[in-house]
Amino acid sequence: MRPAAAPGLAALGREFAKFGTVGGLGIVVNLAVFNLCRTVTGLPVVRCSVVATVVAIAFNYLGLRHFAYRDRDRSRRSRQVALFAAFSAVGLVIENGVLYAATYTFGWDTPFQNNLFKFLGIAAATLFRFWSYRAWVFRALLPADTGDPTDHGEPSNSTSNPAAYHPETTAPPP
Repeated sequence: MRPAAAPGLAALGREFAKFGTVGGLGIVVNLAVFNLCRTVTGLPVVRCSVVATVVAIAFNYLGLRHFAYRDRDRSRRSRQVALFAAFSAVGLVIENGVLYAATYTFGWDTPFQNNLFKFLGIAAATLFRFWSYRAWVFRALLPADTGDPTDHGEPSNSTSNPAAYHPETTAPPP
C-alpha cells in the first residue's frame, strides 16, 4: 500500500465507523418498532416492517446529518432531504423485499424468521445506503469549494476536470 493512500483509508474508516454507529442505533430502532408493531397492532408483517423502516429512516437522517456527516455541505438542504428520501425509499424496497420474499414466497413466517429476514434485508439495504448517502446526499466540501455555483475552478484545479473522480466527494462518473 502506498503511504499516500493510508490517510484516505483512515478517513474512510472513521466515516464508516460513524455511519455504523448511527446505523446500529437505527437497526435497534427499526427492530424495536417492528416487533412492537407486530405485537400490538396485528398488521401484516411487511406493513409493520415498512412502518418500522420509515421511523428508522427519520432517526437515521437526524443522526447522519448531525453526527456522521455534520462537516458536509449544508448549502442545499432541500436537495439533500429529497435525495435522502429517494435513496431511503430504494433502501426500504430492498429491505422489505427480502422480508416479503421470505414471508410470502417461501412461507417463513415465524417471529424468529421475520426478525432474521428483516435483519438480512437491513444488511442488504445498508450497503446500498452507505454508497448512495456518501456519494450523493452528504457530499464532502472540496477545499477550493466556495459555494458559488458559477465558480468552475482554476484550470490547474483537479475539481474543474469533469472526468476527475474523487470518491470521497463525488458520485462515480456516468
